[in-house]
Amino acid sequence: MATAAKKAPAAKTAAPAKKRTPNAAFMKPLTPSPALAAVVGSTPLPRTEIISKLWTYIKAHKLQDSANKRMINADAKLKEVFGKAQVSMFEMAGLIGKHVK
Repeated sequence: MATAAKKAPAAKTAAPAKKRTPNAAFMKPLTPSPALAAVVGSTPLPRTEIISKLWTYIKAHKLQDSANKRMINADAKLKEVFGKAQVSMFEMAGLIGKHVK
């Protein structure tokens, strides 16, 4: 049996690089509730900055679960925000939605 010669794949032309435009909804400053303000401060911040400050607080107070780093063990301040003693890092962003305007 003869094998057919494979054609060389056509050379792809590089698409022009597009500049990503930031999503205005993520950059809009939001005012935290008093419970959340105890952790991140009371000044209006974009949602991305609020999450960043939450992670800074979590790491500074060693609140990540030692066995499963994806879980956060809430202290008294975070328990007011999250509403429970332990949350996963994936549900954290959803839970703070109730605490920003």
